[in-house]
Amino acid sequence: MTEMWERFSYYGMRALLILYLTKHFLFGDKDAGLLYGSYASLVYATPVLGGLIADRYLGFKKAIMFGAGLLVIGHFGMAFEGPPSTMVDGVVIRDGLYEQTFYLSLAFIIVGVGFLKSSISTIVGQLYSEADPRRDAGFTIFYMGINIGAFVATLLCAYLGETYGWQYGFGAAGIGMLIGLATFIHGDKYLQDVGAPPESANLSKPVIAGLSKEWFIYLAGLIAVVGVWRMIQSTGDLGVLLVLVGFVVTAWLIWFSLSKCTPVERDRMLVMLALIALSVCFWALFEQAGSSLTLFTDRNVAMGSIFTAGMFQSLNPMFIIMLAPLFAWIWVKLGRRGVEPSTPMKFGLGILQVGLGFAVLILGASLAGPDGKVAVIWLALMYLLHTTGELCLSPVGLSMVTRLSVARVGGMMMGVWFLSSSFAAYMGGMIAGAMAIGGDGSDVSLGVESLVVYTSVFEKLAMLAVGLGLLLIVVSPWLARRMHLGESTS
Repeated sequence: MTEMWERFSYYGMRALLILYLTKHFLFGDKDAGLLYGSYASLVYATPVLGGLIADRYLGFKKAIMFGAGLLVIGHFGMAFEGPPSTMVDGVVIRDGLYEQTFYLSLAFIIVGVGFLKSSISTIVGQLYSEADPRRDAGFTIFYMGINIGAFVATLLCAYLGETYGWQYGFGAAGIGMLIGLATFIHGDKYLQDVGAPPESANLSKPVIAGLSKEWFIYLAGLIAVVGVWRMIQSTGDLGVLLVLVGFVVTAWLIWFSLSKCTPVERDRMLVMLALIALSVCFWALFEQAGSSLTLFTDRNVAMGSIFTAGMFQSLNPMFIIMLAPLFAWIWVKLGRRGVEPSTPMKFGLGILQVGLGFAVLILGASLAGPDGKVAVIWLALMYLLHTTGELCLSPVGLSMVTRLSVARVGGMMMGVWFLSSSFAAYMGGMIAGAMAIGGDGSDVSLGVESLVVYTSVFEKLAMLAVGLGLLLIVVSPWLARRMHLGESTS
């Protein structure tokens, strides 16, 4: 229930963010896309550090409550929208106080997610012993909570924000997070000692000027909010930082695999690195749902009078709720018959399907009306293909990391998996920027002209993803053999 409300707040805000940037603050598509990508990349990156702090010092309960508190502040801060920006002599005039309040609210959300996201997943796992047969069922309930929250939020918050005013949509997201925090505090008694700080943490020990270690961590978290507040406004610097970190980490892992591993360990590590790199392509295209695809929906999809653009993001969690049990059943059935696709094959199928999703939009665009509007069925089919692609790749990725990682760098490899999603989110923002239509404050509702821009980029994305997916499917038998499943690592 806590995670359902936390995801309600997150996806409710996400459904409105790109529209808020372009319609309220009058950012051009390129700047809005990069800002969205920077935000998403930091949301994926901070749980790596937040999880480390929770694991070694705070414990997962305290980390969840601190993170939830930061999220409540951030989501309610988003509700202070201020006066809409205006265009004066070709220059966008924004209220500086409310613009900085917006950036600061994003920073609270980013750091809050960092403390909460990895901790709440870990605490679910700690509820069960390794041999407890209820573990998978427990995580299934947890996963359904995530998608129920995402589904309801994208419908409700997007409708309120786009119909009655941005503050109502963001305010509803804030209320959802507040309910989530209250739910966790109320249910804490059922968790007993699960998620408590480790005995070695010694949180009451004074660190600086009589300040205990626990309160020092909270103070450091608030200082991190200030740092992220400045970073979110420097999208170019963030991109350089991600590239440098990615290069250093990849180079070290290749060196480690070649010089410190047995032949079997080396093959497994290199296959995993290759698949993680290819997953960046998938997630960069999948993340278009929150940016360019929402703008495309707003400008070039015949939505009717009931739905708003942000509400269509709910199709993804809806399809997951419908199809996840089916996919789980299919994999089990195929596994029993010995014909379940290998991990590289599933990755290839996932990338192929995200490309086919964009191809569907291109087909729909060829049948658009004279006003440049595409029938909504094509958008729904795209989300369906992207969701089936996600179900082929996302659950398999975490399983792959835990299965193939060398034990002495297992935690680091899980961090690399999350950091790859961070890099993908930033790349997704750059891709969204490539579909920019006009500059700051320009009239971007251009119908046929905007459709040409979108379909031109969609075509390139479709060709790239379909080509990569097919190539990976072809080489998947070779990669699967290099995974050495069932073999000793010695």
